[in-house]
Order: sequence, then C-alpha cells, then structure tokens
Amino acid sequence: MKRTPVNPWTWSLQFGYNQAEVLEGTTRQLICAGQTAVDGDGNPQHPDDMRGQIALALDNLEAVLSAADMSLANVTRLGVHATDVDEAMKHFDVLGARFGPVENTPPMTLLGVSRLAIPGLLFEIEATAAD
Repeated sequence: MKRTPVNPWTWSLQFGYNQAEVLEGTTRQLICAGQTAVDGDGNPQHPDDMRGQIALALDNLEAVLSAADMSLANVTRLGVHATDVDEAMKHFDVLGARFGPVENTPPMTLLGVSRLAIPGLLFEIEATAAD
C-alpha cells in the first residue's frame, strides 16, 4: 500500500496527524469499533484516569488490529471521542508514543462528548486500517 500525505497546511503535523492521505494499492480494509478502557470481560478500568484510559484503549485497539494481522502502522484514520477534550489533549503524547515509532500520522478527528456508552469511560478511539 502506498500512502501519500495531503497537507495544504502543516499545523496538524505538530499534533501528530495528516489532514488527509491518498491510499493506493490496498488489498484489505479493517473497520474497528470504538475501543475503550475495558478489560477482557468488558469492565471499565482506570476510573477518573484519562491517561490510563487512553493507554488501555490503545492496547485494545492494537489487540483488534493484531487479530486481523495488522498493526498501528496500518491505521489510515482515527476517530477519537473524549468526555473532556482538554484533559485528553494533555495526554495525547500517549498516542504519539505509539504511532511515532511506526511513523504513522493518520488523519484524525477529536470530538468532545457528554458521555460514552458505559458510565465511567472517558476516552474512545475508533480506527480504519488497510494493507
């Protein structure tokens, strides 16, 4: 798969994402449901801890990708929902620590929401991936 960044402006790069990407030569596409900070039984973890919830949501996203023989390097788009956008932005270095080593800056949208599906959850990340 060939990925070509599209950035008419460069400001988004400081936040770790491209404005768009042209994808060529893909063979498979994976649409992931939103991943949150839950354990293997669906129980919320890390109450009132945005950083911990972001890290576990990313762990869970990586588990879904791995089950499809993909990794964070394959992610082509992210959708992020947070109950406190300012608090989430304070901890976006966690995303950078995961996506930086695989040199991936997928297009991303961050939305503030009043709550997520399960009470106590603060952060949810959904992804599209391709190879």
